[in-house]
Amino acid sequence: MNGIEIRHIVFDIGKVLIHYDPHLPYSRIIPDEEERKWFFANICTQEWNVEQDRGRSWEEAEAVLIRDYPEREEHIRAFRRYWHEMVPHAYVETVSIMESLIADGRDVTMLTNFASDTFREAQKLYPFLTLPRGVTVSGDVGLIKPDVEIYRTHARAFDLEATATMFIDDSFANVEGARAAGWHAVHFTGAQKLKLDLAAYGIQPYGNLGRGGEIGESKSRPVFERPS
Repeated sequence: MNGIEIRHIVFDIGKVLIHYDPHLPYSRIIPDEEERKWFFANICTQEWNVEQDRGRSWEEAEAVLIRDYPEREEHIRAFRRYWHEMVPHAYVETVSIMESLIADGRDVTMLTNFASDTFREAQKLYPFLTLPRGVTVSGDVGLIKPDVEIYRTHARAFDLEATATMFIDDSFANVEGARAAGWHAVHFTGAQKLKLDLAAYGIQPYGNLGRGGEIGESKSRPVFERPS
């Protein structure tokens, strides 16, 4: 990327820095696979959960579903109650890259679709989420990716120049949203590809990656085991 100077690097969090899978606790709560699939397709759907990322309270979210599915109240409340089990580990290679960029004096921030309270819980579980200069949490600002306004909100909050900003996200729709805001953006599929993407912009992270040893494409190698 000759002629492009990247001064700001913005990380997504879920499935980039920490793993997320709501099926993990529910494989115990609803052991039958077909029933569990039905539950996520019809009750605690992705669309329902996105509204918590947009800022809706868990109390309201639970009430909406319990009104229509009173017989499923315990299963509905389990989503928030056992949320910590949905984030069982971090991605060691990507965390290493982020920490290396920070140690090298790069301006690193985070932009995430996350409910406000569960994000603060995630910071306690994974203290490296406090290392960047700051974060925009969708649940705090009432906007979600890929709405272009959330990228502009983040840029204003942290005084980022759009054309000097690089965004990293596992969702291609969110990558496209960042580009629509005038940012550079790369689609995250693994740590090794991220290293190559950074190198294309003239950015060479150090740390565990690049100090010997072969790094594979896995996104799921844990840096921390499941929090208790």
